[in-house]
Amino acid sequence: MLHAMRVLPLLLLLAACGNTPTGDLLRAGLAPPPSRLPPEGAEALPPEPALSVTINGRRTIATLIQSNGEQRMWRSPNGLVVQTDGARVVATAGTRTWLAATRIDGPDPLDDPTALADQPAVMHRSVDLMRSDRSPDHMRFGVPVECRLRGVRQPDALLIEERCGGGASFTNLYWAEPETGSIWRSQQWVGGDAPAVIEVITPPAS
Repeated sequence: MLHAMRVLPLLLLLAACGNTPTGDLLRAGLAPPPSRLPPEGAEALPPEPALSVTINGRRTIATLIQSNGEQRMWRSPNGLVVQTDGARVVATAGTRTWLAATRIDGPDPLDDPTALADQPAVMHRSVDLMRSDRSPDHMRFGVPVECRLRGVRQPDALLIEERCGGGASFTNLYWAEPETGSIWRSQQWVGGDAPAVIEVITPPAS
């Protein structure tokens, strides 16, 4: 059962060791499902669960290092740390700007992506942001964000658009299996200027 407020902090100690608007594509029903081809070198991956994470054109492989239900911690060899709750990125470290924590008010509509095709939803959350130098001058706590989510069924995917405003303005996209709602690829704001493109290579055991 979901609590009224979920607080999802990043474990900071672990970190220490297209030009066409997507909204226009979605409204026209033209955004195709992206390729599911594995990234270069994927054949050498260990068998544990892994994600492909691309930020600013740089792709890395992050493997699962900690799991507690749907909350998971992933780390890449170059020091990128990503914390997810289900398909949603809730904290990061290892980039110039860190998404230090996410607090979600009420249930997350992404917990049931298929419902968004029939009924759009609104969610509220607040985020904490900081720079990698951890300077107090660059810390922002409790940044409010209001998001509107809706889904469009396409031949090969359910495409979820999440348009957010308030203390930060951005648009996230999620591609899910039409039948099950399992999200296998996403483009998400992670606190900085460039979004993170995340694709599941080896899913965690259910």
